[in-house]
Amino acid sequence: MRAKAGTSQAALKAQLDRALPAGKTETTTGRKLADDQARMISASMSGLRQGLLVFAGIALFVGTFIIANTFTMLVAQRTRELALLRAVGASRRQVTRSVLIEAFVVGVVAAVTGLVAGIGIGAGLRSLMGSLGATVPDGPLVITPGTVAAALAVGVLVTMLAAWLPGRRAAKIPPVAAMSSVHAKATTKSLVLRNTFGALFSAAGVAVVLAATTMNGSDGQAPMGLGAVLLIIGVFILTPLLSRPLIAAAAPLLRAFGVSGRLARQNSVRNPRRTAATASALMIGLTLITGMTVMAGSLQHSIDKMASAAIRADYVVSMANGNSLSPEVGRKLAATEGVTATSPLRNAPSRIGGETEYLTGVDGSAIAKLTDLKVDDGAFTVGGTRVVVDDKTAKSHGWKAGSAFTVSYEDHRKQRLTVAGVYEGNEMIRGIMLDNATLTPHVKDPADMQVMVKTAGGASSAAKDRLTEALGSNPAIKVQDKKDISNSIAQMFTLMLNMLYGLLAMAVIVAVLGVINTLAMSVFERSQEIGMLRAIGLDRRGIKRMVRLESLVISLFGGVLGIGLGVFFGWAAGELLGTRMATYELVLPWARMAVFLLLAATVGVLAALWPARRAARLNMLQAIKSE
Repeated sequence: MRAKAGTSQAALKAQLDRALPAGKTETTTGRKLADDQARMISASMSGLRQGLLVFAGIALFVGTFIIANTFTMLVAQRTRELALLRAVGASRRQVTRSVLIEAFVVGVVAAVTGLVAGIGIGAGLRSLMGSLGATVPDGPLVITPGTVAAALAVGVLVTMLAAWLPGRRAAKIPPVAAMSSVHAKATTKSLVLRNTFGALFSAAGVAVVLAATTMNGSDGQAPMGLGAVLLIIGVFILTPLLSRPLIAAAAPLLRAFGVSGRLARQNSVRNPRRTAATASALMIGLTLITGMTVMAGSLQHSIDKMASAAIRADYVVSMANGNSLSPEVGRKLAATEGVTATSPLRNAPSRIGGETEYLTGVDGSAIAKLTDLKVDDGAFTVGGTRVVVDDKTAKSHGWKAGSAFTVSYEDHRKQRLTVAGVYEGNEMIRGIMLDNATLTPHVKDPADMQVMVKTAGGASSAAKDRLTEALGSNPAIKVQDKKDISNSIAQMFTLMLNMLYGLLAMAVIVAVLGVINTLAMSVFERSQEIGMLRAIGLDRRGIKRMVRLESLVISLFGGVLGIGLGVFFGWAAGELLGTRMATYELVLPWARMAVFLLLAATVGVLAALWPARRAARLNMLQAIKSE
């Protein structure tokens, strides 16, 4: 309704309130309605926004390793130059500051580039969604000052933070020692400290994760997240120590490639810190991917098992869009040829002991034939004022078989009900069940969540066709047997996993760039060595093979660590979930884990293409003369 010119929305609302029947209508202003809808949209999008920020943080975390690795190699190549600056009077702070200023410039350029690219991607996605038929609200592209400031601050600060440690490490090297050797080796003290801290972080992470698995439900989520972070940090710190035995395990396979294979293995462990930083980026991405795959596969198996164990019905009928069914659907199904038992499941709010509880109305005479729920106390009897209650609800109220309680229905009428039995609930069937004949008179608009159906000959194509025809072949109504329910659950988990894979692909792409970057700079650093290898008879093909095998070994090292951590986190999260889902069972997706390991190997091969080509094309005489 539109107001006349000069009349405010509040004044129009006041006039409508006076004109319309009191208590039977409700008016609101257009501004308030728009604000309410905006808040609802913002609330619904908050979860998606947080999820995207989490995956962006993962990619940023992985990128930090690459930045730190890059600056470590850059500083190592300029060790003599920095030592000369120290020798002519530059202090440690000045050397560190010079590295940080360089990182600041790089960070500004990268942040501005990323901001512009992100704005372009956002505008492109909006146009793409519109062209695909999705409803996209009209309006300008919103770029808030907070977005610009956050992008620039994060880009600059992360780059400077990643460059600070390499700069500080270079500044601490004595000038004479630095000028005598380009590659200053880590001291025994630093290695002992690193390994000690790594062991402490790893042990603390494992302890916290294991403790979280013994907690109930949401209480263990925060501790498990903290433990996972501590363990990942600890493994990252210990990666240089772990690289030698794990890469040594690949020695028998590398020997098959002759001299190139032996050189590749030696190069892989020559600088354990560099190998660790390169492999860790891929490790984090594969840890998350493997953990989520283990969780999704185990959950799907558990829900399938739950459906098979808890439901005796041959079919479950529901709306495809998740809305409620008309009670007429249940009556039509009960009258269909071959149907032996049906029970609508009807939800209704109530008040019990001052708390809101949802009641589930069922057909008391048929529900025992359609479900197979374990009874812990009493008998599974529904009818009149006798109800059955799931174990968790009974525990929260202190009920047992024979207990009585007063319920206040939706129409505010009260009734005394008796607990006939306590059953083990699950994610599919739980709550307080009472007969629809008792519940429906107190419900204003009866509607069913779903209808369970049992047929004389069991589930078959003919029985499903009869049920579908009885409902007018309505595409909005789903008629599902147990296999259909399992398939729909599988599709849901597959869709979720594919979305997560797509988001985590950012971290894998960043990891690939890191491997390429490390190998390219390593080739540049070892130019003289590569020239000598060429001079003593190793051909270009052998040089390429050496670089490719080195990349393959480092990538597989990161892949093995990532898959191992992912399986551990998947198991731990499953143990936590198992406290709420009795049918939960760990299922290891061996085929997918093999694919992930193959993906790590593919990353290694692809990342080595350009560095290997560059190494093979080096002029051996110029390389030998290079400093």
